[in-house]
Amino acid sequence: MALIAALLGFVFLEYGSLLCMARGNVHHYDFVLKETNFTRLCTTKSMLVVNESWPGPVIRVHKGDTVFVTVHNKGTYGVTVHWHGVKQPRNPWPDGPENITQCPIPAGTSFTQELSFSDEEGTLWWHAHSDWSRATVHGAIIIYPKPGTTYPYPMPYKEELLVLGEWYNGDVMAIIDEALQTGGDPNLSDAFAINGQPGDLYDCSNASTYRLLVNYGKTYLLRIVNAVMNEEIFFGIAKHNLTVVGMDGAYLKPIKTDYIMITPGQTMDVLVTANQSPSHYYIMGSPFADTTAPFDNTSTTAIFQYSGNYTPPSTPYSPSLPAYDDKDAAGNFTVRLKSLASKQHPISVPLKITERIFMAVSVNQIYCANESCDGPDGNRLSASLNNISFVTPTIDILQAYYRHIHGVYNSTFPSIPPYFFNFTGDVGNNTIYPSQGTKVKMIKYGSVVEIIFQGTNVGAAENHPMHLHGYSFYVVGMGNGNFDNKTSPKTYNLVDPPLVNTIGLPKNGWTTIRFVADNPGVWFMHCHLERHASWGMDTVLIVTDGPANTNKMRGQPAYMPPCAKS
Repeated sequence: MALIAALLGFVFLEYGSLLCMARGNVHHYDFVLKETNFTRLCTTKSMLVVNESWPGPVIRVHKGDTVFVTVHNKGTYGVTVHWHGVKQPRNPWPDGPENITQCPIPAGTSFTQELSFSDEEGTLWWHAHSDWSRATVHGAIIIYPKPGTTYPYPMPYKEELLVLGEWYNGDVMAIIDEALQTGGDPNLSDAFAINGQPGDLYDCSNASTYRLLVNYGKTYLLRIVNAVMNEEIFFGIAKHNLTVVGMDGAYLKPIKTDYIMITPGQTMDVLVTANQSPSHYYIMGSPFADTTAPFDNTSTTAIFQYSGNYTPPSTPYSPSLPAYDDKDAAGNFTVRLKSLASKQHPISVPLKITERIFMAVSVNQIYCANESCDGPDGNRLSASLNNISFVTPTIDILQAYYRHIHGVYNSTFPSIPPYFFNFTGDVGNNTIYPSQGTKVKMIKYGSVVEIIFQGTNVGAAENHPMHLHGYSFYVVGMGNGNFDNKTSPKTYNLVDPPLVNTIGLPKNGWTTIRFVADNPGVWFMHCHLERHASWGMDTVLIVTDGPANTNKMRGQPAYMPPCAKS
């Protein structure tokens, strides 16, 4: 009996060890949200941040690990936190978008969120997902390869994190509240920032400019996060070539370039070798904005600073980035993105589509009587998908779906626009006024989904970074003008398309994505330009449970933040 017990103990011990290895390690973080004073551009203000830092703390894990983050809200209003790009298999409950998968964490309370890492590897990020609080509440997530494995490129000498952000002299929550009340455009930001510092080109910023110290001949891995609110960014380093090797937590075929175009929501892993004469070189981010809408047309800088003894220049060397409206430069970079698709990092591009959605993406207006609003023609600015401007409910959709609460949403989001027209030409008054509602799209588990995003010339057309929660997707096609059912699919890349969670839809163009609906739950889809998301350029995909227990959504945790009207 003693021998049997010992053998059973050995088996259980080995099984537990294997189970632990399969699930990875478990980590715990505390995020304390509270108002903290910061000074930039000669302006001091209080803003909501995590652990008194902007950007916030970095979460570091290995592929397959699990993280528990306890968010302590010591601020003055309710907030949610989203783990951007973390797929959360079968577990949408901690995903974070306000009133989609949870209600806000009330001030003075705490909420523990479980982050389940699966196949992600590279750089992702986290951010607040309620109103405009993500301007100050955000940080990076670094996912290293599993222990015993390594990067599919030469090991860099050192890794550096660069978070692109946006500084507002005013209160960001007051800015969006006023804009939504008046119906006009929100105030522009006053600066961009790299790791929280605007850089030399702004007032009162020289002394605090971020400096990245490098050694000649060494190669560095830059983990770049675009946490900017409303502008895509051209990024480069003077006189240095960049090699892009990863994006959105997945590997790419290496791309050699002298600039990147990175949209809000995207992350990129970039190699750079310090192979120029020792000196000071600007790292620069400037806006890409091919639109008639107002935008912040300034540039943020950091300094790529070589170690050693030399006389630094009076002004660092500056990169030649594309012009703010250079649509071709943005497109030429984006179309070069391709999955690594190696034996160690295989991909599986869906081929037999069972669910196709054609989604028109527009900036619109809501009619205001007597021209009483501050938008175009006295109307209220709005935005839509398939001519439906999304209305955020007061009870979260996930709870309503799980508990069968009626009247919170309806499952009538259409697979095509209400009618077809010359989307990218002279649109006249076509769909300028959308309907409004909380409409979701139901998708059967296991469906092979293709979504064709079609940009439109309604309102102020521009590039739209479209983001889907709970999934990464393959970007199989992209082009200018109207999508053509006969000719456009012939241009698809079905061999090595990039696997991402956010992709820029070209101004007056189209983008096709594909994925298998194998993650049951309630998943938000939206433009990652914050003003467009606030105006209603959003929808929700609900993926139903599969037949087996292993492909059914997990049950509701013991505690979720309460909803005011639940």
